[in-house]
Amino acid sequence: MEQPDAGLVIWDVDGTLIPADLRWLRRSIAQTYGIDEAEVAFPDKKVHGYTDESIVVDTAAASGIASAQAEAGVPRFHEILARVMEAGRDELAHAQPPYPGAVGSIAELHRRGFVQTVLTGNLRVAAEIKIQSLGLSGELDLEIGGYGSDERDRFRLPGVVARRYQDKYGAAVVPRRTVVVGDAPNDIACARSAGFRVVVVAHRASRQELSNYGPDAVLDSLEPDVVVATIAALVQQV
Repeated sequence: MEQPDAGLVIWDVDGTLIPADLRWLRRSIAQTYGIDEAEVAFPDKKVHGYTDESIVVDTAAASGIASAQAEAGVPRFHEILARVMEAGRDELAHAQPPYPGAVGSIAELHRRGFVQTVLTGNLRVAAEIKIQSLGLSGELDLEIGGYGSDERDRFRLPGVVARRYQDKYGAAVVPRRTVVVGDAPNDIACARSAGFRVVVVAHRASRQELSNYGPDAVLDSLEPDVVVATIAALVQQV
C-alpha cells in the first residue's frame, strides 16, 4: 500500500532545526557520575550524529570513569537529563532558537500534506522539549519518531520510525517517498542505510564536505521555498 500522504519527512533536531549545544549533556553527565562539569571531556569524533546513550558512555570513559561504571550510569542519566531539560526550558528557548526557516518549512510541508516526524539521537524527553520550544502545534508527529531512548545504535532508528508509521497509519513506509533532513555525515549514512532520500543543510559542515557523502541535495539554509521544492521534487522521482 502507498503512503496515505504526500510523503514522509524525517527531521534531525540538533544542528538541523536548532543549533547544537552540549550544555544539557554536560550538566547531566556531570550529575550522573558525580564529577565537575569542567571534567566532562567529550570525544572528538563521536558526538554529532550519535545517540545520547552512546555519547554518554563514551564521554564518561573519556572523562576518567571506569567502563563498567559508565555503563551502569545510563539509567540514572535518563532520569537526570529529564530534570535538567525541564529546568532549562527558558534557557533553551533563548540559547537555541530555531534556525531561520525551520518553522516555516515544517508548516508549509504540513500544509501540503506531508507527514513529518523526527529521527534524533536525543532521548525522547529531550527531543520533545526541544521541539516544543519551536512553538509548533502538531505539525510534527512525535508519536512515530525514532529517538536515542529507543536504540543506542542510530542506524536502527529508521526501522523504529517505519514500524511506528505502519502501526499508526496502516501503510508501509515507502523509502523513495521518504526524505531525511539532517546536517551531518552520519545523518546521510543513516538515511542511506534504510534506502531513504536525504537532504542536508550546511549549518555546521561545508557544502563540499557534505557533498562528499552523497546526499540527494545540500542546502545553504532552511529557506521554506527551497526546502519544500527540493523535497517535493525528490518524492516525485520514480
